[in-house]
Amino acid sequence: MKILVPVDGSANAQRAVEHVIESVAALKAQPQLLLLNVQWNVATGNVKLFINQQTIDDYYREQGMAALKPARAALDAAALPYQYHVSVGTPAEAIVQYAKEQSVDQIVMGRQGQGGLQSLLLGSVVNKVLHLASCPVLLIR
Repeated sequence: MKILVPVDGSANAQRAVEHVIESVAALKAQPQLLLLNVQWNVATGNVKLFINQQTIDDYYREQGMAALKPARAALDAAALPYQYHVSVGTPAEAIVQYAKEQSVDQIVMGRQGQGGLQSLLLGSVVNKVLHLASCPVLLIR
C-alpha cells in the first residue's frame, strides 16, 4: 500500500503524519510512505529577468525541506521508511498529479493547511484534492 502525505509545515499536516505513524501498526504490511511538499511557483512574470533559475530552484528546495523537516523527524523517530519530494506548482493539482504518477492507494492530509487569506482567495487545497483525486483521501483534524 502506498500512502501519500502532503505536508506544508502546518500543525494540521503534522497531525496527518502522526495519524499515519499510529495507524501503521494496524496494517498487515508496512506501507510505502511518500511525503510531498508543493511550493507555489514564484517565478512568474518578469521575475526571471532579475533572479536566475538556480537561485529560484535553491529557494524552492530550501523552503520545501524546511516544511518537510517536522514530518521527516517524526517518521525517523518512529523508524518508518519513507520517500520525500518537493514539487513546484499549484498545490492541489500537484498533489493529485504526484499521487497519479506514484500510483498511491490513499492520500492522508490535514483538513486545512497554512491557508489564511490566500486560501480564501484561491480556494481550499483540500477541497480541490477531494474533487480531483482518483484515490481515497483521508482528512485528519
